Amino acid sequence: MKIGLLGLPNSGKTTIFNALTRSEVEVSSYANSKAEPNVAVVEVGDERITRLTQLYHPKKTTYATIEIVDFAGLTEGSARKDDFSSIQMNVVSNLDAIALVVRNFSDDLTGAPAPIADIETIDTEFILSDMIITEKRLERIAWSSKRGKTSNAMLLEEKILKKILEELNRGRHVRDLILNHNEQKLISGFQFLTHKPFFVILNSEEKNFGRNQDLLAEIEAKYKVIEFAGNFEMELASFDDSEDARLFMAEMGITESARDRMSRFAYEILGHISFITVGTDEVRAWTLRDGETALEAAATIHSDLCWGFIRAECFSYDDLMVCGSEKGIRDNGCFRLEGKSYKVKDGDILNIRFSI
Repeated sequence: MKIGLLGLPNSGKTTIFNALTRSEVEVSSYANSKAEPNVAVVEVGDERITRLTQLYHPKKTTYATIEIVDFAGLTEGSARKDDFSSIQMNVVSNLDAIALVVRNFSDDLTGAPAPIADIETIDTEFILSDMIITEKRLERIAWSSKRGKTSNAMLLEEKILKKILEELNRGRHVRDLILNHNEQKLISGFQFLTHKPFFVILNSEEKNFGRNQDLLAEIEAKYKVIEFAGNFEMELASFDDSEDARLFMAEMGITESARDRMSRFAYEILGHISFITVGTDEVRAWTLRDGETALEAAATIHSDLCWGFIRAECFSYDDLMVCGSEKGIRDNGCFRLEGKSYKVKDGDILNIRFSI
């Protein structure tokens, strides 16, 4: 899973990045919008993997991971100035979700916070960026049509792009359009910013953290939102999992690290689940979309398992904890053989039977 942090300058994106990843990137304004993004990979904390490691004593333990990308600040007019190409659209195109970091603290340079206005500013820039992409492609299609270089695929593309442009002109998002599978596939190469899952990170100062219910409700009327006390949680991340960290968290009413809260939130937003493979060689968590099948789980592990799929041996983590061992799983009738179309559930432990 890959999540990009975007927002206006001085919104605290890098502070949030450091809090989530335990990095020590310098917190300051980018010199310009052409700065390279900061990138870090963090493990998804999962008590199930920890307990399974204690049970199986594997040579290797692998947690699921999330890649966090911290981009340069965007300003009003970024879309028209083509700044979106300068923040490495090839990186943006591979994001699973965009997290908009919004300032909710006073700043000497920019004054009092205006989170709702900031969200609207960036949202407008995303829409404008997608409009520019759409208009440029429609112009190229029109140019080809004048020269008699058209095809059925091009005509279908033109029809869909005109529908998209109409929605964007109304201030709506590509992700809100109802498109069939073929239409979704056709526009996937454009990597529209408003097509990607999107949520807001409200970056509050320590003194007002946890006291912004009305503001959070206003944002949540349109977007999913999570609140962090950026500076506090960046400092907290430097304590690792010490007793001091737990005391500071208790004072703030925080029960989990920023990383763990963000991981769980992101999984919920994107509709992701974890399934697990176990053994003496490795205990490992794998990420899958909710509703995907045993065959897709096999492909996630390795393409050979997908091509040669026979059956999935399956039992749940919860049942294993109750039964105490795989022998107990079998003795209590909790062991199952599932076919290709079985929809994997969060916490399923799978072993794929296959033959090449």
